[in-house]
Amino acid sequence: MRELRCALVVVGNEILSGKVQDSNAYFAARQLRKSGASLERIAVVPDEVGAIAEEVRRSAARFDVVITSGGVGPTHDDLTIAGVAAAFERPVVRSPELEACIRRHFGERTNEARLKMAEVPAGTVLNPGPDPWFPTVQVENVYILPGIPEAFEPKLCALTERFTADPYFSRTIYSRAGESDIAACLNSCLCEFPELLLGSYPKWGDQAYRVKLTLESKDPSYLERAFTRLMDLLPKEAVVGTD
Repeated sequence: MRELRCALVVVGNEILSGKVQDSNAYFAARQLRKSGASLERIAVVPDEVGAIAEEVRRSAARFDVVITSGGVGPTHDDLTIAGVAAAFERPVVRSPELEACIRRHFGERTNEARLKMAEVPAGTVLNPGPDPWFPTVQVENVYILPGIPEAFEPKLCALTERFTADPYFSRTIYSRAGESDIAACLNSCLCEFPELLLGSYPKWGDQAYRVKLTLESKDPSYLERAFTRLMDLLPKEAVVGTD
């Protein structure tokens, strides 16, 4: 089964200082999961070329796809392009194609600050996106996206097709018993089904259930066998519902 392993690098002092609450990681995790891809790393780094380069270099070597969020734009703290270029030991150059897009979009309002957004690592690939005036920049297996959620989300969705892998199938069990009461059942199920992705999520103060159990696999038959076995292992009075 095809597995696509991904990493997300969130760039921004504003995230690390708490000035801005990041939502792109949550959106990316859900979107990639929906596509069958596996988001296995989320890193938040400051607006520093060295820090960006180090994380991108490491992630690009370990994962199939790396997505960056933030640090692209016309201001002094937009350093993601320089960081990605440093990660691959490439110079930053001005893309004639991006410059033309920017000039068409801004017309007489084009200035040097806006043209800074035409600077990319040498050898960049430009991918069409939802906004035709600014394609998504790709360097090797790294996709450079803006940090503003209203721009990040549609750009990531436009790339989803190339990130599509075999889908995840899932089942859910809701338990009125606490985690300590059913931990042995979960461990026993995993011993029999070691490839199962089994999650246990307590919920405090809810009268309907105390723990939500999620079972996931890319093999629907394997999933159903594991689900049936776990249902057999759990005390009957503990289960209050399934999806």
